[in-house]
Amino acid sequence: MPLDHPVPTGLVLPQRNGLFYDGAWHAPLGGRMSESVSPATGKPLGQASVALAEDVDAAVAAAQAGFREWRRVPPLERAKILRRIAAVIREHGAELAMLDAADGGNPVTEMRSDADVAANLLEFHAGLVTEMKGHSVPMGPDAVNFTMRQPYGVVARIVAFNHPFMFSAGRMAAPLAAGNAVIMKPPEQAPLSGLRLAELVGGLLPRGVFGLITGGREAGEALAAHPGVAMVTLIGSVPTGRAVMRGAAERLKPVLLELGGKNALIAFPDADPDEVAAGAVQGMNYTWCGQSCGSMSRVFLHDSIHDAVVERIRARIAHFRPGMPTDPATTMGAIVSRAQYDRVLGYIEAGRAEGARLLCGGGPPADPALRDGLFIEPTVFTGVRQSMRIASEEIFGPVQSVLRWTDEAAMLAEVNSVEYGLTCAIYTNDVRRAHRMAAEVEAGYVWINKVSTHFLGTPFGGWKQSGIGRDECLEELLFFTQEKNVHVNLKAHGA
Repeated sequence: MPLDHPVPTGLVLPQRNGLFYDGAWHAPLGGRMSESVSPATGKPLGQASVALAEDVDAAVAAAQAGFREWRRVPPLERAKILRRIAAVIREHGAELAMLDAADGGNPVTEMRSDADVAANLLEFHAGLVTEMKGHSVPMGPDAVNFTMRQPYGVVARIVAFNHPFMFSAGRMAAPLAAGNAVIMKPPEQAPLSGLRLAELVGGLLPRGVFGLITGGREAGEALAAHPGVAMVTLIGSVPTGRAVMRGAAERLKPVLLELGGKNALIAFPDADPDEVAAGAVQGMNYTWCGQSCGSMSRVFLHDSIHDAVVERIRARIAHFRPGMPTDPATTMGAIVSRAQYDRVLGYIEAGRAEGARLLCGGGPPADPALRDGLFIEPTVFTGVRQSMRIASEEIFGPVQSVLRWTDEAAMLAEVNSVEYGLTCAIYTNDVRRAHRMAAEVEAGYVWINKVSTHFLGTPFGGWKQSGIGRDECLEELLFFTQEKNVHVNLKAHGA
């Protein structure tokens, strides 16, 4: 449907809005479409199909047929195709970044790196295909016993709205490299880059091997529970993760879940206040409006450096000001949806009501040019207690809590008191303390004197309610294989 308003320069919208499976585009069987609206302007960008259970049935049937062909493609040939897909993504990186900025609300400059990360993941897993190795077990001269790794079948991957393209493109790499067929479900809040992905690379894979369906809860539930889906994964919230796991439980499907976080940055007395403040601001991911599961939303500052760090946070946070996501100069984008926007404002009000002190931000910006968008200023509370909702519940917005501490044991207990356990950052110049704290914090990914960086090849994932399994590493690739033991009797017949 043509738009009746101008679009940002460089914005390439997908030409297809159907469901992609069996190597072709299909209209949704229920005939339903949803409007994708820019969170920065409130104006429509295009439509996406709403897949229902019967659409999932058709997509899964096509993927099962594709799997039977793809599993027989030699691993190095699969790797060549993944590298070709990565090259196409790099070629179109600028347009994909602009599309995600318009549809998802994150700044276009940062979204450009998302396309690169997706390409890196495809190339990384392409390079690991020969590492899906089994092993031999000594049995003596009359037998050979060995294991092999084989793909599961159809893998469904449901991804989140904060990195729509990076997740849709990058998370198909491991299961495809392992020989599975994949059905991707991009986020319903920002589906357009997923549709563009299918336009660009859908024809590079054998028919049925790659599918992409858009839609909401019904599509996700159907994928999780479908008997033809061998494995299901999710990047999303803890409640959604529980729902996916319930759907998968009926058929005992393996699940990989990357869920929420309420992550802590811990600063000790010997830490440099400038470095701590820089880490706190960078680690909160204000560029993405704090919409990141790894954000440092709790900052535990020792009493001796608390005030110095807080003043530096106030100064550094001035760099992040909401603006149009499609403008390369913008340093902070928009909240992805009205529902999420209202949720964040509700937490800000809860922080005020519970007695936290507002250091900066606290609501929408005053700029009249942004009045039609879902913008919230960077918001920092001080005087926060761990019992407050803003310190104990995941907000997924630009709201950061600063907590003062003096007793290490009590501080550690508060750090570990939440149900989440994704990331943690520790600032200290004492190497013994750093290693001791890294061992004590209940988190799956720990930085010392650093924040927010992912290192390709290292396992990313959470403890407790923050998830199951690991991504971005060899373990992710192996997760999408199942091990088989083979025993060969070498004795002559009748011996």
